[in-house]
Amino acid sequence: MKFVKMEGLGNDFVLFEGPLEPTAEQIVGWCDRRRGVGADGVLVATHIDDTRVAMAYWNADGGRAEMCGNGLRCVARYVHDRGWVTSPAFTVQTDLGDYPVEVKEAGRVRAMLGTAQPPDKTHLSVAGADVRPMSMGNPHAVLLVDKTTEAPVKTLGPVIEVAEQFPDHTNVEFVEVKDRTRIEVRTWERGVGETLACGTGAGAAAMVANREGLVDDSLTVGLLGGDLDIEIDGHVVWMEGPATYVFEGELS
Repeated sequence: MKFVKMEGLGNDFVLFEGPLEPTAEQIVGWCDRRRGVGADGVLVATHIDDTRVAMAYWNADGGRAEMCGNGLRCVARYVHDRGWVTSPAFTVQTDLGDYPVEVKEAGRVRAMLGTAQPPDKTHLSVAGADVRPMSMGNPHAVLLVDKTTEAPVKTLGPVIEVAEQFPDHTNVEFVEVKDRTRIEVRTWERGVGETLACGTGAGAAAMVANREGLVDDSLTVGLLGGDLDIEIDGHVVWMEGPATYVFEGELS
C-alpha cells in the first residue's frame, strides 16, 4: 500500500489515497516514530469529481478527529498536483463540512480554516489556570501567557486535555501576544502531545486574541514549525501556509 509523507509547518502526516478506513491499531503503528513511518496523524484523500475531494483525519493515538488545518493544506496540494481537480481552487469535504481551498505557487495553500464557535462560558478555571475555550469545529483551550518559551506545555497541557470540562478532550494552546499583527503559539494536541504546529489551534488562538481586542483581523501566528498567516472575517477564519512533501513509500 503506497503512501506519501507530508508536513505543514512540521506537523507531519502519512497520507493515503482512499477509499480507506484504517483501524486504530494500523494508525498507531504507522505513526510510531521508531517502528512505523512516524507522524502526528494519518490523512486519507478520496477523489469525488473534478471540483471536490474528501479528506479524513486520525490522530496518532488512533482517534478520528473532526478536522486538521495543516492536514487540509497537505491534502489540497496532493490532489491538485496529481490532477484530481481541474482548477487550483476547489472544495475539500471533511467531517465538519465543505472547505474551500486554493493551491498557490511554491507549495502554499490558502484555505478556510473553519467557523469559530465561542462557547457560553468565555473563561474556565482548569487545574488552576484561566482557560478560554474556543471551538473551530474541534475543541480548543486557549491560555494567554507572558512567554511561550516558559509556558508549562508538557505538564499543564496533558492535564487540561483530559479535564472534566472537556468531555471529548481538547487541544491546548499557549499564546503570547507580541503585537497587534503577531502572536506566538505552542500547542499540546489532543491524542498526540506537543506538535510543531496546529492549524485549527492557530485559528482558535487568533480568534481568542482578536475577541479580547489584542490583535487585528489579519495577523501572523508564529508556531514552532514556522509562520501561518491568519485572516478573521467575522466568525470565519482563513489561513495561508505551506504544504510540503517529505518522501514516498510503500507499506508491506
